[in-house]
Amino acid sequence: MAPIGTLWGNADQRQTKVILSVAVVNGFELNTPEWSFKSKPAEFVAKFPYGKIPSFEGADGFKLIEGAPIARYLSSIGSVNLLGANAHEVALVDQWLHFAEHEIGIPAGLVAGMIYGYFAPFTPQILNKNTDRIISALEHLESHLAARPSGYVALDSLTLADLVLAGAIHAASSRALGAVDRAKFPHVFAHYAKVTADERIKQYWGTENFLEARITEPKAAPF
Repeated sequence: MAPIGTLWGNADQRQTKVILSVAVVNGFELNTPEWSFKSKPAEFVAKFPYGKIPSFEGADGFKLIEGAPIARYLSSIGSVNLLGANAHEVALVDQWLHFAEHEIGIPAGLVAGMIYGYFAPFTPQILNKNTDRIISALEHLESHLAARPSGYVALDSLTLADLVLAGAIHAASSRALGAVDRAKFPHVFAHYAKVTADERIKQYWGTENFLEARITEPKAAPF
């Protein structure tokens, strides 16, 4: 099959991991040009002047930015139903997708931005506040998953919400949560293990970048 389009992204970015996983699950091939935050390719800037990744251009010229819309679009044109089969299921998938994005993914990004100096000075109080926000979300999620025999977050099979949640958990575990924090949420991390163990997508995930202990001081950016 010819590539259905081009994805501009970074393999360490949670949104890129999700999009690549959706593509593989559906048997899609994507072009993935080399990317650098420090030197954005001229071809990319010409097509996406805002300069944000992930960005997608379909083989038909259709363009999208932002991780969730790209992942939803690829899910909607694929042969594997990751979005739900009726209005109730679609809403549930969307609910948990947004929960993962806003209650875990965004504060994890704020923690990373502060640690690596992307957009805010290092302030321990704000760092802790955002980490506490992640912990609060995980407490709610732990109770929810404990009551889910399937182990999936929205429905009884893999959905886009599971992949987005895995992305948020990966980001939080690589930037904000130490091993002691993670040990408090066995159902959350059983979900992460279940979703990312899929042979088709496991290459994009893993736990090797998970923190042993919380970061408490500024650090140089890893990329």
